[in-house]
Amino acid sequence: MNILILQGSPRANGNTAWMAQEYKKAAEAAGHQVTVVDVAKKKIAGCLACEYCHTKGNGACVQQDDMQQLYPLLAQAEVLVLASPVYYFTLSAQIQAPIQRFYSVMKPANVKKMALLLSSHSPGVYDSAVTEYKLIASFCNYEDTGVVTACADEHKTEDTKQKILELVNAL
Repeated sequence: MNILILQGSPRANGNTAWMAQEYKKAAEAAGHQVTVVDVAKKKIAGCLACEYCHTKGNGACVQQDDMQQLYPLLAQAEVLVLASPVYYFTLSAQIQAPIQRFYSVMKPANVKKMALLLSSHSPGVYDSAVTEYKLIASFCNYEDTGVVTACADEHKTEDTKQKILELVNAL
């Protein structure tokens, strides 16, 4: 399968980036093709709600920013993995912009499955992010292959690595 991981942490060696890399390693070991995009390093603006994409643009966004690099990857992906830190009860701002820009294509057509990787230093802060993820998966009719969260002492552990491996095995 072709897997696209959108990694939404600005910390290159942080806990979320580690989770994304562990997912990538496990998926590649299982024979999947994996692309990780560090969306926090991209210049992606929010949706303008101009409706160009649904009128004159025929599905193409009027904005010419780094999101243009993601659209072809989304078109090829069969599995979409969102990896985000939770700073304040939901997905990071860095990953929200590309998610909102999915609006131009509404539902990346080739994607069939999704997974979510979340990290935080605070316990009990994942509900909003998980709800958003589940709503996206439901709206797009994607199979939810699961969610892995890692809080404080769960960061970069064998137990968390095993949970990520179980997500990959659910493909």
